[in-house]
Amino acid sequence: MGTVVSTTQQTPNAKSIVLDVPGWRGSTAGQHVDVRLTAPDGYSAVRAYSLASTGPGSRVELAVDLIDDGEVSPYLVEELRAGDQLEFRGPLGRWFVWKPEHTAPVQLIAGGSGVVPLLAMIRAHTAAGSSVPMRLLYSVRSPADRFFADELAAASGVDVTIVYTREVPDGWPTAPGRVTKELITSATTPATESPAVFVCGPTGFVEAVATALVELGHDPVAVKTERFGGS
Repeated sequence: MGTVVSTTQQTPNAKSIVLDVPGWRGSTAGQHVDVRLTAPDGYSAVRAYSLASTGPGSRVELAVDLIDDGEVSPYLVEELRAGDQLEFRGPLGRWFVWKPEHTAPVQLIAGGSGVVPLLAMIRAHTAAGSSVPMRLLYSVRSPADRFFADELAAASGVDVTIVYTREVPDGWPTAPGRVTKELITSATTPATESPAVFVCGPTGFVEAVATALVELGHDPVAVKTERFGGS
């Protein structure tokens, strides 16, 4: 059980939530929690949300994108307030994780809210003062839809490339477009450098990106994916 400390609007339809969790044992970058909501009649719904936070301490941060017909996200985005309590279980997941002691170059690829666990990896990289090369390719609909926009813009030691699929900022050098195999070739760490690759986003996005990476010579075992519903 955690107590909400603050909520922050990340996009027009998404918020990040910081909770204080006494006794929290910390988490590894890339892990998630299961959040449970229980109605007065006893009906409960559970959804998994990636952690933006990482490492030790009693503060936990997650970010939630509103799903209009969802059972959990409308409450978390529209109703949750500081002082409320939230029931969750975790941290969970041991496969889609990055630790500062890993020495391979890191390529992060995100679609939309899929950037959340990858942000945790960036935070872990920064906190450790890691010299391991790390790059992020972030696909998002428009500037307003970026999660943690200011933090990513200021990220030190991480090469960030943003791709807008529907609307670009004024003066942006390229037109809106999806992540293509050609873009992956030019904007990510090549397979010859044997990077650890983490891909997170909607199912269709993740499948297309993972297929392109393997076609470009990346070892399928080195391409780790997390996905959620949608296209």
